[in-house]
Amino acid sequence: MRTPRNEALRALPYFFLTIALLGMALPAIHAPAIHADGNPPPAVGTMAPDFTLNSQEGTAISLHSLRGKWVVLYFYPKDRTQGCTIEAHAFQRDQAQYEAKNAIVVGVSVDTVESHKDWCAKDGMNFKMLSDADKQVVALYGSTMTIPQMPQWGTVAARNTFIIDPSGKIQKEFIKVNPTGHSEEVLAALADLQKNAK
Repeated sequence: MRTPRNEALRALPYFFLTIALLGMALPAIHAPAIHADGNPPPAVGTMAPDFTLNSQEGTAISLHSLRGKWVVLYFYPKDRTQGCTIEAHAFQRDQAQYEAKNAIVVGVSVDTVESHKDWCAKDGMNFKMLSDADKQVVALYGSTMTIPQMPQWGTVAARNTFIIDPSGKIQKEFIKVNPTGHSEEVLAALADLQKNAK
């Protein structure tokens, strides 16, 4: 005989399963970003703003020193976090394809050089990761944000990517990137840009 109490007990496992599934899904949902300043990203077709930052190896890398190559300049919020790890691992996996396209991948976040060094060593990443601890370059590229759920992080880099041609001009930009599948879409965009440049 069905009673309200029996029906409630019967529904309990489904209730807890729903809660568990939601709990697993929440980390993958991107927190709404609030831009910390009003600077827009530099426009496609303009020269990419130059900068000099230290890499995970402790060496200074200037954007102008990469002239002659296509540059995939990508900004990401934080070392070792879920989305940033997915994105970085894909860029590392595809390094041979970028090299074949005369392209170099450069990651930028506001983490320290030491943080980059530890993360790259732990996860086997050997492309350039630059530290913008002073948060000047992320602002220069209109790529700053705060995450309400993580106020302790303060201002971090927004997940934006810029494809810069060998002359130093921005040819393509991706704003509010989804890290899953991003390397593939960058490679496809590079192929189109290089084909049209011939």
